[in-house]
Amino acid sequence: MIDCTPPITLNNGMQMPWLGYGAYDIAESHAEYWVIKALETGYRLIDTASLYGNEKPIGSAIRNSGLDREDIFLTTKVWIDDIRAGRVRQALEDSLKRLGLDYIDLYLLHWPIRNFMEKPWEELNLLLSTGKIKTIGVSNYMPEHLDFLKKVSDRPPSVNQIEFHPYHQQKPLIDYCEKHGVQLQAWCPLMRGQLQDHPLLNSIAHRYHKSVAQVILRWEIQSGVSTIPKTTTESRLVENFSIFDFELSSTDVIRISDLDRGEMLGENPYTWCF
Repeated sequence: MIDCTPPITLNNGMQMPWLGYGAYDIAESHAEYWVIKALETGYRLIDTASLYGNEKPIGSAIRNSGLDREDIFLTTKVWIDDIRAGRVRQALEDSLKRLGLDYIDLYLLHWPIRNFMEKPWEELNLLLSTGKIKTIGVSNYMPEHLDFLKKVSDRPPSVNQIEFHPYHQQKPLIDYCEKHGVQLQAWCPLMRGQLQDHPLLNSIAHRYHKSVAQVILRWEIQSGVSTIPKTTTESRLVENFSIFDFELSSTDVIRISDLDRGEMLGENPYTWCF
């Protein structure tokens, strides 16, 4: 059973929190407020992307949080347009300028794109020497896509951020990443609230005196997957963070794992823009 209090040690020795705050689809006008609230609640991992259009207020929230920069783990991502245009290096500079920060903890290639995987990965590896990014990874990469990266570097991604929830568990990908030392991280971890009324999850939640969301997030972490739920409701912000005072039994972990049915809410990485 994974102890979720200590951070994850990534394959380059960096440490990353198990639980983070996802800033997808948070309007630029509201992002600073919610990131400050998240940091006040105790979150120390903040996830954004150039696509989300909210890097500027998120950088402001981090600078004005009163926390030391090294105590916050920040992730952002390079979008497919910049990947296709060969602008990975410039995209990083643009993100840093919007954020108003000197470095990014984790920089991800946002999606796999046919004929545009090896060169961008090579560029990210070169950018590590600048100190402007601390570690690198990918998002939505399947085993076949990850194999492309081996052509240009022996360094595997530190993180692969994927759609992951009880209905979409991607077990072959989990096995692949575990074998190669790649940490998985879940986006859409609560399936956008669609599992709130699930009978099994409600039964388990009732026994632990927890919410369905808390049970799902705890299950993800006990399954070895980092998770970045997003919310703009203050009570849920606190609720999602309050998952370190209980532990699911191995039987309950298996029962939730048996719910897998390969149901995606997002795009298919094998076909969308690849």
